[in-house]
Amino acid sequence: MKRTAVALSAVSLLLPLSGCGGSAEAGSGNTVTVTVGYQSKTINTVTAGTLLRSLGSFEQQLNALHDGHTYKVDWQDYATGAPITAQMTAGKIDIGSMGDFPLLINAARGKQLGRPTRLVSVTGYNLRGGLNTVVTAPDSKLDSLKDLRGKKVSTSIGSAADGTLVRALQRAGIDPDKGIEKLNQQPAVGASALSAGSTDALSQFVAWPGLLAFQDKAKALYDGAELDLPTFHGVTAREDFAKKRPAVLEAFLKAQAEATDYLHDHPVAAAEKVAKATGLPAEVVYLYNGAHGIATFDPAIRPKLVSALKEDVSILKSAKLTGDVDVDSFVDDQYVRKALGPDYTERLASTPAPAASEVWPKGADETRTFKSPAELLGYVAKHKDGIRAAYVPDATTGTLWFADKAVWVADGSELLPFVAPATAKAYVADHAGARVITYAGALERAS
Repeated sequence: MKRTAVALSAVSLLLPLSGCGGSAEAGSGNTVTVTVGYQSKTINTVTAGTLLRSLGSFEQQLNALHDGHTYKVDWQDYATGAPITAQMTAGKIDIGSMGDFPLLINAARGKQLGRPTRLVSVTGYNLRGGLNTVVTAPDSKLDSLKDLRGKKVSTSIGSAADGTLVRALQRAGIDPDKGIEKLNQQPAVGASALSAGSTDALSQFVAWPGLLAFQDKAKALYDGAELDLPTFHGVTAREDFAKKRPAVLEAFLKAQAEATDYLHDHPVAAAEKVAKATGLPAEVVYLYNGAHGIATFDPAIRPKLVSALKEDVSILKSAKLTGDVDVDSFVDDQYVRKALGPDYTERLASTPAPAASEVWPKGADETRTFKSPAELLGYVAKHKDGIRAAYVPDATTGTLWFADKAVWVADGSELLPFVAPATAKAYVADHAGARVITYAGALERAS
């Protein structure tokens, strides 16, 4: 994830490091360099990475300190959370962002090496787990998670996507260790393996499932929100850095809040900025980071997320990736509370935006929202050549998905979208007269 991921083999994080001298905080005289590790294409962390860097908010906050130092920011981009943790525990990165499972490995590794880290804020989250999805090839005959028994499944072991896969298989009555052949691969490698037919399915975090679906290289098999368990990404800082430079960490968290507010106030512009910086399609970025996207962005460390983090420990322990992790001592909200002041309490009490259907017209700098998926389809049917992207929330989980990639069900006059075929068929089984129809059929009914 979610992001995660520890495809470089999370196990390697628990092995001794050599040459761990040095400090990320560098400089001579009154110049201080602050090193930030981020994952540009893990777009659930953009408020602490890609978007934050693009806006220049952190540098502006540092310039406003006026404490006699000149600050420089060294932004280091990584594909997953694992190398960020390795660099943090080597004292070479001060602040980093990653998904919930990698955060736990970050905590365990820091404690093991006597270089403790602390979770100081949250970037993006989904309270049901919709940031992780299992996908399969577009022409695959696999229809549900149960069909994965005995099949090859690619994931990044130690990532939030792996955690989703393990839990989902357990609920489906499949042993996650013996019931499938699990391939531990980087997201990009797994995506290539799926296209080549060398794996049957891929379990990954934002933005890979949406990207592959958008490119017609995959279709959803399982929506992680079916687990109804929160998943999130967050910001971690070295404890020694936080204690030595609390004003700098607070400046980062203020800047993160500014980036969060920018994303909320200018969702389309934010998606375009992230797309330009990462090379990802803006339509995919908006699926996750948009006004009603799969991810909700807020720096507040919510109790629900902390509780979910504690539940995640057992998954990592069973995979022998960590031992016990003291989550309570790892979580430290003092810096973000001080940075945001009274605003922190308001953010903590806020709730995610309700699910909604949206159309992004071509050439537009804002989207159009509709009261129902059927209304959206009616609009799309009349403006087929003028649509850049159309998004609809899963009728069961609320997970946003591309309208033309969703599984559609006709139930009387209602047109209901689902991310995965199994949830659509489950709805049909419980509603007499309901039936699965094609996207073209849904458009025809709505027009």
